Amino acid sequence: MATYCLTVARLQLALGHGARRLHVSAAYRAKAQVSMSRFEPTSFINYEKLQSNVDIVRKRLNRPLTLSEKIVYGHLDDPHNQEIDRGRTYLRLHPDRVAMQDATAQMAMLQFISSGLPRVAVPSTIHCDHLIEAQTGGPKDLARAKEINEEVYNFLSSAGAKYGVGFWKPGSGIIHQIILENYAYPGVMLIGTDSHTPNGGGLGAICIGVGGADAVDVMAGIPWELKCPKVIGVKLTGTLSGWTSPKDVILKVAGILTVKGGTGAIVEYHGPGVDSISCTGMATICNMGAEIGATTSVFPYNHRMRTYLEKTGRGQISALADKYSDLLVPDEGCEYDQIIELNLDELKPHINGPFTPDLAHPVSDVGAVAEKNGWPLEVKVGLIGSCTNSSYEDMGRAASVAKQALDKGLKCKAQFTVTPGSEQIRATIERDGYSKILGAVGGVVLANACGPCIGQWDRRDVKKGDKNTIVTSFNRNFTARNDANPATHAFVTSPEIVTALAIAGTLSFNPETDYLTASNGEKFKLEPPTGDELPAKDFDPGQDTYQHPPADGQVLKVNVSPESNRLQLLEPFDKWSGSDLEDLNVLIKVKGKCTTDHISAAGPWLKFRGHLDNISNNMLIGAVNSENDAINKIKNHLTGEYGGVPDVARHYKANGVHWVVVGDDNYGEGSSREHAALEPRHLGGRAIIVKSFARIHETNLKKQGLLPLTFSNPSDYDKIRPDDKLSIKGLKTFAPGKPLSAVVKHSDGSEETLELLHSFNETQIEWFKAGSALNRMKELQH
Repeated sequence: MATYCLTVARLQLALGHGARRLHVSAAYRAKAQVSMSRFEPTSFINYEKLQSNVDIVRKRLNRPLTLSEKIVYGHLDDPHNQEIDRGRTYLRLHPDRVAMQDATAQMAMLQFISSGLPRVAVPSTIHCDHLIEAQTGGPKDLARAKEINEEVYNFLSSAGAKYGVGFWKPGSGIIHQIILENYAYPGVMLIGTDSHTPNGGGLGAICIGVGGADAVDVMAGIPWELKCPKVIGVKLTGTLSGWTSPKDVILKVAGILTVKGGTGAIVEYHGPGVDSISCTGMATICNMGAEIGATTSVFPYNHRMRTYLEKTGRGQISALADKYSDLLVPDEGCEYDQIIELNLDELKPHINGPFTPDLAHPVSDVGAVAEKNGWPLEVKVGLIGSCTNSSYEDMGRAASVAKQALDKGLKCKAQFTVTPGSEQIRATIERDGYSKILGAVGGVVLANACGPCIGQWDRRDVKKGDKNTIVTSFNRNFTARNDANPATHAFVTSPEIVTALAIAGTLSFNPETDYLTASNGEKFKLEPPTGDELPAKDFDPGQDTYQHPPADGQVLKVNVSPESNRLQLLEPFDKWSGSDLEDLNVLIKVKGKCTTDHISAAGPWLKFRGHLDNISNNMLIGAVNSENDAINKIKNHLTGEYGGVPDVARHYKANGVHWVVVGDDNYGEGSSREHAALEPRHLGGRAIIVKSFARIHETNLKKQGLLPLTFSNPSDYDKIRPDDKLSIKGLKTFAPGKPLSAVVKHSDGSEETLELLHSFNETQIEWFKAGSALNRMKELQH
């Protein structure tokens, strides 16, 4: 068995099987020795192939291409014949690799096991980051998580070993930071079972969040379908400086586009202002692009990316990217479907919230706005880190603010937590003194994991229902997301602004103009934050947390106990009956915003992500019922009594009654979690009828054999009553582009017919007929 440097091994994982051993510094190599019998089988990112495909498509379309188009069309299954029409046609693609976080990997791997395939066809990895609850601090929280989640971690580790999937153990870090450090690079196409997978766009990659069933397709080597994205161009001019950070770019863009303005589009940043942003800063911007509904976001290859690749032991990739640099930037004269222009010289620090990530305020204004709206001004907790903002630069800038306070004898007035993005970041900021500074100012360093950002936070300083304010450097701030308290007003901003507000203790503090009082009574102003883009020394990789799959895992066993309450093998969903769907009950008519957090809550429910029946007990418990404005209180039309949404759905299922959900705009925004589609299917749902869908959720519903349908006239939403019966007509002639209809029977005996639209293509209609995409895959194997 040969011994290789971990960095070299990871680089070869990125470049592909057979890549030659590469040089990295002796200091880095000495700290990162690991033994491997062979490297993960990967598909070499062949820039020649990418260039060839792009040339074919460019000649066919006879026009310049955006960067997004180059990378996406460069991965087409059939570049010669694929119909390409932005916003209309479906593309058949071959992504280079798959990444899964542990909460979604459970269901993805259970589905892959059900497929009957012996091994994944593309390089794939599992990342343990979602199941670690923040309580007291990193080491204790990690140890507790390993004990509580032992069954799930063993399942993921053994399934990874058997089917050829790399396994990043708990404590290794957040999936998106690990991808940036190891697997993303210019021109790669990666899909991940997490909505913030677009983080990799900061390294010039097309990284797209998907559900687990999509991941199974790619791992099976089947062409993956994506509706041809539109392209929104964001032209950046000027230079970032002072308190303004990369986070402010996306906070401003979110305010412009709103939570659904990017739906069906890739956001492509370009212009002279790009060069003033670090590689990890670009990743921050791409990461939070998920909050505007974008398919993904991407930046063009430049010297900041080259430097990051070199610093993370991938200089050979940057040399190759330099050679193909024209391929990794947009063509001159390319056209965007929409253009937004931002002058970074004029951009001010922003803070967005509460309750939605697109409610944008300049930091200078938020205090007055909060006072006017009755939002609590006192900052109870400041939280920095998360997959969006946990880079070395982020931690350095936050530490520079904290040190100024310490030098004046001050500590944070608010509680303060720090979440490193990866073991490499944790080890490096500890070595370089940042952790000591952040701890001295009052910070508690949490585990290298998602933690409070996804609701994995055992918060005890306020009671549920107590109105309070927290400020975070996270990406998402939906109601009750971070701490399960619907009265918590969560605001998202940059790590340096979070640190300043935690020190001041109030939302009304503007670090650009306001003064603090030192311990000796003198007034002082904080200087703008500073921080190195990358460490002067090499990164310290910390502990080795990666498990490489064996060359042949066929003899290995993956055991799932029938008595387990954490894991459950999947049973195939029933096929379409061949008839129209008659007399469906309205389970719930949802009022207002309904994210995947509302449909399938995270937090304490994460422990059931591998057990479909148990996780289904959280279905739609956060959604508002239009009938009574109540949460998790709907009428059972068989009994006349009110009950919880999952309870009523189970009662309907037990009595052979199928049902629909009626929803509002942008239904299913937020996380990529496919449980929000699996649960309705499992409990007897047949269709979800709404004004509009978020992209990932709509696809997830199709994958599981449900009908995601939209009102042709959005005002028809108002015509649906809670006690209606709906029949969905036209399924016998179900075809792409052909509307269906709903015959609505009201309890007063009246009827009306509503037109329903859909976005199914022929392949997706086959999923519906088979009962699910997985069922269809099995049919095609025989």
